[in-house]
Amino acid sequence: MAWIKNLTKVVLFLGVTVLLISCSISYSFNGSSIDYTKIKTISFENFPNRSSGFVWGPMESMFNTALQDIYMQQTRLQQVQRGGDLHLRGEITNYDAINKGVGADGYSSMAELRMTVRVEFTNSVNHKEDFKRQFQASREYNSSQQLSAVQEELVTQIIKEIVDQIFNATVANW
Repeated sequence: MAWIKNLTKVVLFLGVTVLLISCSISYSFNGSSIDYTKIKTISFENFPNRSSGFVWGPMESMFNTALQDIYMQQTRLQQVQRGGDLHLRGEITNYDAINKGVGADGYSSMAELRMTVRVEFTNSVNHKEDFKRQFQASREYNSSQQLSAVQEELVTQIIKEIVDQIFNATVANW
């Protein structure tokens, strides 16, 4: 009788082991939902800074680098010079600072740095996903600070937010 209990435990253990091995679930936590059997490449055009507001030299290259990096780091797409299955182009259309709040002394107490990017996205595999849209982000800062003192940090944050918005709109398909 004891050998039947032992045999039952072994069979049950082997059955559970086989079941666990044969069932596999894979998750992708990068947020992309790309069919890599159809979409293999991506191409980018330079996004020039055509803002009529401020011009800050490093911003254009920071944006272009961040945009390309997110696709290279979070997808398996191969970057090509032109003619990618997915194609992104556009421009930085606005970059400016505005006063947000007035203190008791009548002077501005808060300022807001804003950036807007126009994007044209083409999916050569599924043109229903093509779009032309604007993406924007902003950050507030204390107006007692010089913009030059906080600009790099704020622009980095703004660019990250806009790049995330573009990535989600193009390949996340939530």
